[in-house]
Amino acid sequence: MISVSVGPVGNSVATSGHVGEVEADDGTLWQRSRLGDLDAFASLFERHATAIYNYLFRRTGDWAVAEDLVSIVFLEAWRHRDTQIASDRVLPWLYGIATNVIRSRHRAQRRYAAALHRLPRHESEPDFAGESDARLDAEQQMRVLLTQLAQLPKRDQDVLVLCGWSELTYEEAAFALHIPVGTVRSRLARARKRMRELTSAERTQEGWNPTNTRSQPRP
Repeated sequence: MISVSVGPVGNSVATSGHVGEVEADDGTLWQRSRLGDLDAFASLFERHATAIYNYLFRRTGDWAVAEDLVSIVFLEAWRHRDTQIASDRVLPWLYGIATNVIRSRHRAQRRYAAALHRLPRHESEPDFAGESDARLDAEQQMRVLLTQLAQLPKRDQDVLVLCGWSELTYEEAAFALHIPVGTVRSRLARARKRMRELTSAERTQEGWNPTNTRSQPRP
């Protein structure tokens, strides 16, 4: 598994004091959300917003963009609240929405700019603040990895970030991407092999240039 040391940088999600909702499992909260319960949906948001935020950061390399896209992901989830989801598949389903938002990022941002203002406001908002220097360092490190990642087919990128960097299981990634588990396994193996080759090649090139002092993330 490729280790990526660009996880949360002091980011946390504040809770709104909905104790009953927070203790309920995802399936219960989703069933209540399907009936229009905003408090239940707010609890799902509070529970999973940070995970989705970090996934979006790993796809964009930009904290500010990731924060904007989180709102779009959960707006999409609310719009599709009639979807029947098993209790252990709510988070993978959100990852699937996030992946689709990334694929159509610019169109989605334009489409939902006005709709976001109509999204119900909660007593708390996610606190994604962190130390600016640490956030900048994480962005620089992530952009190096994204340069390499961009050399993979998009379908392999999706699987690598979901399984290799966000640590979803094969089954969860398959559910998120609507593909067979076997396809997840083969794409992940191919993506890991290619990333190792790219990392090795880049380090070899740097070795030939004694004036190159760029630091590299760990493979």
